[in-house]
Amino acid sequence: MGKHYLPNTDEQRREMLAAVGLEKVEELFKDIPQGLRQKDETKLPPPMAEAVLSSHLNKLASKNNVAAVNFLGGGIYDHFAPAAINHILTRSEFYTAYTPYQPEVSQGTLQVIFEFQTMIAELTGTNVSNASLYDGATALNEAAIIALNTTRASRILVAESMHPWYRQVLATALEGLDAQLEVLPMEEGRLNADKLADNLDKDVAAVMVQSPNFFGLVEDLPALGKLLSEQKALFVVSADPISLGILEAPGNLGADVVIGEGQGMGVGQNYGGPLLGFMGVTDKLTRRIPGRVAGQTTDSKGRRGYVLTLQTREQHIRREKATSNICSNQALCALAASVYMSLMGPQGLKEVATQCLLKADYARELFTGIKGVEVLYSGHYFKEFALKLPVPAASVVEKMVEKGFFIGIDMGRFYPDMENNLLVAVTEQRTKEEIEAAAKALQEVIGA
Repeated sequence: MGKHYLPNTDEQRREMLAAVGLEKVEELFKDIPQGLRQKDETKLPPPMAEAVLSSHLNKLASKNNVAAVNFLGGGIYDHFAPAAINHILTRSEFYTAYTPYQPEVSQGTLQVIFEFQTMIAELTGTNVSNASLYDGATALNEAAIIALNTTRASRILVAESMHPWYRQVLATALEGLDAQLEVLPMEEGRLNADKLADNLDKDVAAVMVQSPNFFGLVEDLPALGKLLSEQKALFVVSADPISLGILEAPGNLGADVVIGEGQGMGVGQNYGGPLLGFMGVTDKLTRRIPGRVAGQTTDSKGRRGYVLTLQTREQHIRREKATSNICSNQALCALAASVYMSLMGPQGLKEVATQCLLKADYARELFTGIKGVEVLYSGHYFKEFALKLPVPAASVVEKMVEKGFFIGIDMGRFYPDMENNLLVAVTEQRTKEEIEAAAKALQEVIGA
């Protein structure tokens, strides 16, 4: 019964093993440590009729507490996604479309990529954007590779206020490269631009910051941009695209590369994925950009058309000339973001960002009105802020779920010395009544 869906016969399996010089299937997995291998049969229940199985799965799904009011953030946010997005995404020409190698049959996909690039470039204040990347963390890796290849330097300086998981992914990616990753200490939750100067020399390939950063604080990008304009090191900024509805575009403040996570633009939280990385660069870095870039052209009859203008991944050109080994892009998520940006427009995006700012400020005011609750760091916040609690944050998070609130993230998960700190995100989705109810419940939990 266990082989019911496997088409190969025992004889065929023996022939395949013999072809690679093995006797048993288990030998294919010899490099996997014994401790990671499952030795027993998977303990699944006996087969069920379709109707019974459907009922069983619905009961399991009902255990997911999705009704709680959401104040979760830390990189993935509860933003409103207009219904038109899913309607367009589920059109067959988009969700079944493959990599657009043949422009004559891929004009719709190529136009979407072209328009996505255009809007990202406008939003980030850069000259060129690519067809999208996997997520914000790996986009940071790609920016580091651009910096290493462009400057021929070896030191990558990343702010401690950058998302810890982004820094962890970056460290892993740089392990196989001739590069040193150094973390720049923060002061009061932000990178100190004055002290950064002491760390700069000809061996620095890039300085990487996030704004708003992991703690929700807006970094001093103008000062950083001015300082780095006199250096060969690239200035890389990870930005929240929603914040750019009201904050100045990093590209206008001296950033050479602007990357970020685009999930908030029409892609749901979905228990953590899929996500959407974006990247914009200055003109001089166009040929360093990873992945692919769609362009607009005309055919022999003067009709407008779209093509893949630049393809710098190793599937298309000699491996030693490739800028990255990225295999594809998040085309469907990029389509969602394109529809979102088109529907919102500059004014709509500004309104969303303004609501996030004002509602986060209202929540912070109410939460810090609770005895023993303080803001962890002072400064300018956007939609997220860190609180200092009189009790461990993990216990508060757990008790607040029982009251119907995902109140935030226990920062002890990221920083061992921050077990009493809570990271709270407030988007345009939260109502005044929800914020007030959350403050009341938080007061009860902390006072208990």
